[in-house]
Parts: sequence; C-alpha cells; structure tokens
Amino acid sequence: MDSSTLLLFAATVLPLVCTPGPDMLFVVAQSLAGGHQGAVRANAGIVLGYTAHSMLGALGVAAIVATSPMLLDVLRLVGIAYLAYLALQMFRSAMRPGTATLEPAKQRASLVKGFLTSFLNPKGILIYIAILPNFMRPSDSAHGIAIQALALSAVFIGLCATVYAVLGATIATMGRKGAASDRARRFGEGFAGGLLVFAAIKMGSRA
Repeated sequence: MDSSTLLLFAATVLPLVCTPGPDMLFVVAQSLAGGHQGAVRANAGIVLGYTAHSMLGALGVAAIVATSPMLLDVLRLVGIAYLAYLALQMFRSAMRPGTATLEPAKQRASLVKGFLTSFLNPKGILIYIAILPNFMRPSDSAHGIAIQALALSAVFIGLCATVYAVLGATIATMGRKGAASDRARRFGEGFAGGLLVFAAIKMGSRA
C-alpha cells in the first residue's frame, strides 16, 4: 500500500473525526471535569477502543456484526445507555458540594469509560466496513488483506488521537482559569453531563 493511498484515506476520514459525536463530546466532558489528566485518559481510552475495532476488523469479525441489523441495534442501545449513565454520574457529582479535584480512582476510570464510549459506538464498525474497503487492493491472501486493514486503521486512530489530544488540551487549559473554585467544578461537571446527554441523543438519532 503506497503513501498516496494512505494520504487520500486520511483526507477522507479527517472530516468524520472532526465531526462532533459521542467520542469528541466525551473528551470535552472529561477535560472539563478532570483537566489535563482527564483529557489524556479519555483520549487514551478512545484510542484503545478503536484499536480493538481495528483488530476485530482485520479478523473479519466487524463484517459479521455490520451485516446483522440486530447486533448493530443492540450495540447502539448499549452505547446510548452507557452514555446516559455517565451523564447521570456527572449530574449527581455536580449537585454535591466538595473539592474541585477529581479523586485518583475517578481519573483512572476515565480510561475505561473512554474505551467503552468508542468501542460501543457503531460509527467505528461502520467506518471499517463502508470506507476502508474502498482504499484496499485485492490480495490473494487473508494476511495481505489484514495488513492493509491495519495500516488504514493506524491512520484513522492516529488522526483521532491527534485531534482529540489538541481538543482536550485546549478545553482543559480553558477550564483551569478557576480551577480551585468548587462552583466552577460543579458548573463544569453539569455542563459535561449535558454534553453526554447530547451525545447519547446523537447516537440514538442514527438508528
């Protein structure tokens, strides 16, 4: 696979990466609630989720899931429920007075939450089914197909990591202006919860 194909693929998926969706809104929410550490862990979790997608895609499992409307619907519903759960947790935290610093356990949980947010997002699987094949050349071996799929996946994951890292750092820096204020924390977590509700609605609208 030559570099021109990879560049063309990057130009194709970059607008999709930059389009607000559950992943991007989750990064914003965690950046507001947890600052730079929350942003880094959220981004890392999302990247891990898409890495899992790429491995499944290379193994052909994603194709099986994508051709089953029932499995896709189940995946979407689980994703919506999970985002709604995260939003509820944010709202509950925003209603409680306390310190402005997230507990270490909650910060570590951002990694797992990020993974589940991207892994349960049907958009990831659909990208591997609807877009990747258009940039792959016929191969006589399954190994050759898998290598091409992984190379394209690496481009997609790299773009996600870069865009979300810049976004997370920007939001976290903006939120640090009143870092010691409990009022600012509560407002930030409440706003973050609203973003997650919007993300859940957005995911559900694709049904």
